[in-house]
Amino acid sequence: MCTPRGFLFAAIYVVAAQSAFGGQTPGLGQPISEADIAPWAITVFPSGRGLPPGSGTAAEGAKVYEIKCAACHGDAGQGGLGPVLISDRKRQGIDESTVTIPNYWPYATTVYDYVRRAMPWQSPRSTSDQEAWDLTAFILEKNHLIPPNSTIDARSLPLVKMPNRDGFIPAFPKLLPAKRPVADQAGH
Repeated sequence: MCTPRGFLFAAIYVVAAQSAFGGQTPGLGQPISEADIAPWAITVFPSGRGLPPGSGTAAEGAKVYEIKCAACHGDAGQGGLGPVLISDRKRQGIDESTVTIPNYWPYATTVYDYVRRAMPWQSPRSTSDQEAWDLTAFILEKNHLIPPNSTIDARSLPLVKMPNRDGFIPAFPKLLPAKRPVADQAGH
């Protein structure tokens, strides 16, 4: 258990140690450059900030899905080794077995972000930006969230209203910033 006296002792020790060693670091690691960080700084925000250039269609996404996704998520997105991707199931409380993209995810941009960042699970980050655009269009169209034969891009994807946008319950709500319109969160 940390007491105020113990904390004070630790703080004094740290300051004294830094003074004794002239503020030097142990010399481990190396500085990281912006160029090193850029490939990993791929977060896509609800506003669409962070989406790369490009666009996608469900027709092209169906081709990518067959090659990269069907083995885990089933031929029709009904699940298998991986979770269900295409379903009109209603969520039943906090039961994880009923979670689907439309009844759980609050923003369509999250679909793109997750596909590009984490899929396929055995080789994350191997899905190209173009494949992620097409797969996102495929998943959204098959879930009846965008019109058939439509094209999604950085302008249109943030406008897709997910069924659970206003019903999402975060695990740690006290850590969320105050609610503001999505455009304000993007810094616009």
